[in-house]
Amino acid sequence: MSDRKKENEYDVVVVGGGAAGLNAALVLARADRRIAVVDGKEPRNAPAAHLHAFLANDGAPRAAFFEEGRIQLTGYGVELIEGQVDHIAPGFSVRLQGGQTMRTRQILMATGLRDELPEIPGVRERWGRDLLHCPYCHGYEVRGQPLGVLGTGPGSVGQALLLRQWSDDVVLLPGKLDVTEEERLRLTARGVQIMEGRIERLVVDDDRLRGVELAEGHVVPRAVVFVFPRMVPRDELLFDLDCARDANGWLITDRAGRTSVPGVWAAGNVVDPRALAVTAAGMGAAAAFAINHDLVDDEVGRAVAAFRDRNPER
Repeated sequence: MSDRKKENEYDVVVVGGGAAGLNAALVLARADRRIAVVDGKEPRNAPAAHLHAFLANDGAPRAAFFEEGRIQLTGYGVELIEGQVDHIAPGFSVRLQGGQTMRTRQILMATGLRDELPEIPGVRERWGRDLLHCPYCHGYEVRGQPLGVLGTGPGSVGQALLLRQWSDDVVLLPGKLDVTEEERLRLTARGVQIMEGRIERLVVDDDRLRGVELAEGHVVPRAVVFVFPRMVPRDELLFDLDCARDANGWLITDRAGRTSVPGVWAAGNVVDPRALAVTAAGMGAAAAFAINHDLVDDEVGRAVAAFRDRNPER
């Protein structure tokens, strides 16, 4: 059993209350750790109404799923703090916006990422509704419908090839994207149409997507459009801790979520942009196991040192 802490002292502060953060907090609370979860309630998947590809929770209302998770954590004594972390200092001191400061032995970053969307009229308004990103999250629900893919980056061709799995009617609208001859061959062989032209806007009528307007007013009728956003991890809080990063600027962790800085961990979309909710939850659990073992090792080390102080002959 962990030592009882003073007010504002914790074994672990979890930053982020999505699937990774909440599941990690659950595992750690069941290990009798004192845990705080700080969450600004600005989840990446806020526009999505339901969860998918999550065993026993497929189709579950997103908001209700996370609310039930928070209720369960409260039952274990986890402190849920709505707010934003302003700064994390070596040590670890965690300062919230507004000035409150907490002390913690370990930090778990589960802050996710943000999707930077192209500046095309209609994109932000339809995001998470009939403008989508993840085929594994939403492909089944839109199967068989006329699908479009906006050519906004290097991942767009692969996205179009993948979506052909769910529909016989897939159109890539490359816009300014340079599609190579080899890519055109693959798209054509896969049965994906290519519609050239500058992308002007998404056409919406009666609050439903109707198509994509290209230059000179030509509209490509589509029921659903996919886009591959630029994914930016929300990890700015770790800049001052000098955690190692890869060539693309993403945090480097081991399989348990351990960063290069002792006591600092990361799980979920903040380190893996492909992680679904179920994946992130598993990453949170894996990090929690490793964090608790780390805490136990520290406690054993301190206990041995104290024992030797009392028994110098040993």
